[in-house]
Amino acid sequence: MAQLPTVGVVGATGYSGAIAARLLAAHPGFTLAFCTSDAAAGAAVSARLGFASDLAFVPNAEAPRMALAVDAVVLATPAEASARLAPAMLEARKVVVDLSGAFRLGEPARYPTWYGFTHPSPALLDRAHYGLPELFGAPSRAPDGSALVASPGCYPTASLLALAPLLREGLIEPRGIIVDAKSGVTGAGRQAKEEYSFAEVDEDVRAYKLLAHQHTPEIARGLAAAGGVAEGQVQVTFTPHLLPVRRGILATCYARPRPGVTSGAVAACLAEAYRGSAFVKVAPPEAITLGAVVGTNEARVGAVANGDVVVSMASIDNLLKGAAGQALQSLNLLFGLDERLGLAQLQRISP
Repeated sequence: MAQLPTVGVVGATGYSGAIAARLLAAHPGFTLAFCTSDAAAGAAVSARLGFASDLAFVPNAEAPRMALAVDAVVLATPAEASARLAPAMLEARKVVVDLSGAFRLGEPARYPTWYGFTHPSPALLDRAHYGLPELFGAPSRAPDGSALVASPGCYPTASLLALAPLLREGLIEPRGIIVDAKSGVTGAGRQAKEEYSFAEVDEDVRAYKLLAHQHTPEIARGLAAAGGVAEGQVQVTFTPHLLPVRRGILATCYARPRPGVTSGAVAACLAEAYRGSAFVKVAPPEAITLGAVVGTNEARVGAVANGDVVVSMASIDNLLKGAAGQALQSLNLLFGLDERLGLAQLQRISP
C-alpha cells in the first residue's frame, strides 16, 4: 500500500489550526505528521485536541525543520509569521496552505497599511493561488512540486460567494457595494482580551474596525478578479460585527443592479454559478442562516432584487468553509483527491 501524504500544522492550538489538525487526523487520504504550538509544547496532542494521536506538540520554532520531512504544511499562524515561514518551505518543494492574510493582497505596498508589517517575500505574492475553488478553480503545483495557497479570509469567502457571480455576469455595478457581515467570536481567534470575554460579548452586538478591517482590500481584489473587472473599478464598504455566538458568518451584501435586473435574474445567476458545487448551496435569502451551515464546510447563498438594489446573502462556518475546511478542500485538490474527502461527513451543529 502506498504511503499517504504527510501534513503538518503550524499553530495547531488556535481555533482554525486545531480544527485543521482534527480534520487531517481523521482524513482517509492524509497522515497528520506534526503539530506545533508554543503554548502547548511538550503536551500530548490527544489531550489538547481531543482525538487519538501519538503526537506531542513541538514549539513553533521547530516548524521549519519539521516541514522538511512532510509533503505539505498548513500555516495557522499570524500573517507576519506566515510570511517568514513560507519561503523556506517552498524552497524545500513543499505544498504550503496559509490560513493568514500573508499572501492574499497581491501588492506588497498594502501590507504596512492593512497588516502592519513590510512584506519580507513580495515575489511570492504573484505566485500565491487564492484558495476559493468555487470561484478561482483548483490550485496547481509548480514544476518542482511546491505550491502556495493563500486560503481566503472568512469574511471574504462569504462576501465573494454572494457577490462575484453577479458582478461577473454584469448584473450589478462594481461601485457602491456594501458588505454588512456578522461573525461569531471565534472569528477573532483565540485571544485573552477583555472585549472578547463572555461577560462583554454575551447579549450584545457591536461593529468593530470600521473602515479599517484588513479584509476590505481582499474583498475588493477578489471581486475584481472573479468578476472580470479592473480592481480600481470596485468600490466596497465593509463593516464587520461581532455576534454573541461561537461560530458562523452571515454576510448581507448590497449592490446597485444594472437596468432591468430582477430577482429572478440574480437567483438564476447564483443557481447557474454553483450548479454541481460540492459545498455551495443556493437557497431563498430567508433560509440563509448560521444554523444551516455551522459545523459543515457548506455555504448557503441567495439573492433578491428590485429596481434600486440587489441584496445577496451568504452564510458559512468561519472555522470550516472560512478557514480549516477550505484549506483541506485545497489540499484534496492539490493531491488529486475528491475535494469532498474528509469534509462531506461533517454535520451541522444546530438543528
